[in-house]
Amino acid sequence: MNVGLGGEVGDPPVSRKQNLDERPKVEDKSLWIKWHSTNKFMKFFDVALNPVVTLASLVIIIAFVAWCMDNPEAADKEFKGWQAWIGKSFTWLYIGSQDIWAVFIIIICFSKYGNIKLGKDDSVPEYNDATWFAMLFSCGVSTGLFFFGVAEPVWHYTLKNRYNADPTMPDNSLAQEAMNITLYHWGLHGWVVYTIMGLILGLMAYREGLPMTLKSCFYPLIGDKIFGWPGDLIDTLSVIATLFGVCTSLGLGTIQINEGLHILNSNIEISTNNQVLIIWCITALATLSVLTGVKHGIRRISEFCFCCGVILMLCVLFLDNTVFLLNLYTQSLGYYFHQLIKIGFHSDAFEQLGPSHGAEDRGRVLPEGVETADGPENWMDNWTIFYWGWWIAWCPFVGMFIAKISYGRTIKEFIFGTMAAPTVYVFMWLIIFGGVGLRMERESAREDLCCHNFNVSQLMEFSKMEPSVLFNQNGDYCNDGECNTCSEQMINSRQSLKMTMEQVGDEISLVGERNWGFTTQDREFTRLSCRNTQQMWFDVMMSYKDLGTFLSGFSLMSLILYFVTSSDSGSLVIDCLASNGYPEPPPLQRLAWAVLEGLTATALLTAGGSKALKALQAVSIASGLVYTILICVVCVALWRALKMTSGEIIDEKKEFAIDILDPLLADPIKEIFQRQHFKRTKTKLLLFIKFLINIPLAPFSLGKCCKYIYGSYTMIPAIIYFTLLLALFVILHILEVGVPGCYALAWVSYIAFAFSVSVVRQAARQKLDIQGNILEDFCVSLFLYPSVVLQILESLDNMVNVTPDKRTNSRNGVRPALYEVEPVDKGSIQMTGYVNGGIQMGNGDSEAHVNGGQDLRSNVPATFVYTSEE
Repeated sequence: MNVGLGGEVGDPPVSRKQNLDERPKVEDKSLWIKWHSTNKFMKFFDVALNPVVTLASLVIIIAFVAWCMDNPEAADKEFKGWQAWIGKSFTWLYIGSQDIWAVFIIIICFSKYGNIKLGKDDSVPEYNDATWFAMLFSCGVSTGLFFFGVAEPVWHYTLKNRYNADPTMPDNSLAQEAMNITLYHWGLHGWVVYTIMGLILGLMAYREGLPMTLKSCFYPLIGDKIFGWPGDLIDTLSVIATLFGVCTSLGLGTIQINEGLHILNSNIEISTNNQVLIIWCITALATLSVLTGVKHGIRRISEFCFCCGVILMLCVLFLDNTVFLLNLYTQSLGYYFHQLIKIGFHSDAFEQLGPSHGAEDRGRVLPEGVETADGPENWMDNWTIFYWGWWIAWCPFVGMFIAKISYGRTIKEFIFGTMAAPTVYVFMWLIIFGGVGLRMERESAREDLCCHNFNVSQLMEFSKMEPSVLFNQNGDYCNDGECNTCSEQMINSRQSLKMTMEQVGDEISLVGERNWGFTTQDREFTRLSCRNTQQMWFDVMMSYKDLGTFLSGFSLMSLILYFVTSSDSGSLVIDCLASNGYPEPPPLQRLAWAVLEGLTATALLTAGGSKALKALQAVSIASGLVYTILICVVCVALWRALKMTSGEIIDEKKEFAIDILDPLLADPIKEIFQRQHFKRTKTKLLLFIKFLINIPLAPFSLGKCCKYIYGSYTMIPAIIYFTLLLALFVILHILEVGVPGCYALAWVSYIAFAFSVSVVRQAARQKLDIQGNILEDFCVSLFLYPSVVLQILESLDNMVNVTPDKRTNSRNGVRPALYEVEPVDKGSIQMTGYVNGGIQMGNGDSEAHVNGGQDLRSNVPATFVYTSEE
């Protein structure tokens, strides 16, 4: 198969008729450190890892964690600043790319490629459908559904967004919009990133024999270069993103678990010590699970967790208002698909501009007391972009794990199993638990529960110090010295009943200091919008009276085990990434990465609490920008991989003389220093020097390329044109210091330069009969123009061009010579003329022979290319 953007290729071309299962597998050229013991008692200490990926990952992880521990507030502020900048600047990219990916994967599902198997054509799935779905679901989103299942619809219903900013919107419509936003964040757009990454990894690993690591995704584009520094860079970033993602989820999740334990037993305090203990309990179980492998520990825990989740969901469905929840599921599903295009492309463009000044001048009338009907300008960044960044940051981890368990499944089956089925199940979960949360929020308002700002601990002290004093507004009961509307209403209602401070204290004691005013005594109703995210789930569970304690405990057990499945699968994936996709990494390495997760979460939690954890979370989400770009490239690679796998490959595909990454020394690292490859390495070093030269001097190389392609008369104009565009890019950036706005003209100039380079590359493709498209050429020229220019020039320098010239002498009407031969250097010529048949030339000899002895005057124009060797 011919791969890459340049001349170096992988395996031999494959005929369409050749048995695809018999194709030679790709040789693994990864850098290794291996040590295997023959002693069965020493097997635990075996080592198999990529030293570059492992060491680089550890250094960066330790550095980030150390900074977050040393100054958690500064780290939180800095990384959240990154996240905010990305959200503000690249909303269009996140929103647009998710839509394109969804359409792309649906096209693949229903295309002729849908029946291709991830494995040999006669292979069968390793796991049954139920086990497979349980494992991919547990790895993907399980813990997040406990965290946001109740809370997110309630937050969208009560906090300000673009929907409830309009005071005229009916409350029922607002509730439906809240549910729809939640489904959008957890639906097809989220799962598509896992599907794309898992699909291409499965194809590369099971059909091409490549290692199960993220670098293999790019093999259809860059070939063996994945075994060089580009592949190690991708795997290093994936290790870091995965570990940061798992650690922040583990750390923040323990806070929710601690909250649940406190609700079940008030003697268990909400404290850092207890949270650290929870982390290490989860880490111990995850370590045990990852040591036993996928087929035993991870599989069985996932199956058990999934069953627990189904039991919880069905219990709530039947214990609550069943008819309402079934109606809501039907209604929400229809509303989601009806609004999918609209919400899928909405990017809060006008909201991000800020307040809409002049609304009154345009006749916009607002109800009295309402200042604006605009949505908050940072809502998209706090919610949708947060979600897309989080999904994308997790795609290396989840996509790789899904690929690992999907051997033997067809592409269509894989897509339905990783997109359609999870979406349907997740929607059931969110609509049932989120619907209960919305119902409770509305009905708790009927019970006069609201969000007060009392200092309840201080109230209890007053009730003991002055038990006979009437409860009234004269006391200093509220935080910040001023009572909000809810607090005033509560004071007035109790003042009308002439309640004393002792009676208020008794009332607080019955409900609990943390629940008074928010929850009824029997816990049937709770004003969820007054609670934090960690409490909402357990408030719903406790609303089922006698079964409340059981359901809370059952939820807690499920939540802990779901965290175990995320942690163990994360540890396994990290170890595979750090060991070049080794299918069964040595036990010691699995143990080391699992323990490192626990240590990282512990260090951050104890040093900086949730601030340090959220700082690390912001880094992980910010990495989503990098992976957004990479996934766009992966989509191109996936399409080529499907063509490779199905045998749709041209047997003798022409390529450029050098690969686009050759000047960047991207050969497999272990080959760079091998004696038999010294000559090639020396050549690549020279190309690297030329690459550096072409950063400022690319216009001169482009002028030479234009001379080869269009003729000598274009060389000087081309040099002037390209020099002007490139110089303007630099000069206008310098002028930005004194003339604001010049940077925009600078980038216009650079884009024009890159596009012009891509036009030259297209012309070179036509000249050399190399396939390609202008979009691909433009993207490569935009980011790697020195490499592109060098690639074109080297290819044209190594060729001899035969260019037809149909022009006649206008002055005497005499047709020019049928051919003109001009020596270029020793062993090569440049020829212009007309031929009919073939031309044979000797070294520096202008003699030409026409096949078949035909009349030269009947010849037709043609173009021939001869290399120096020819």
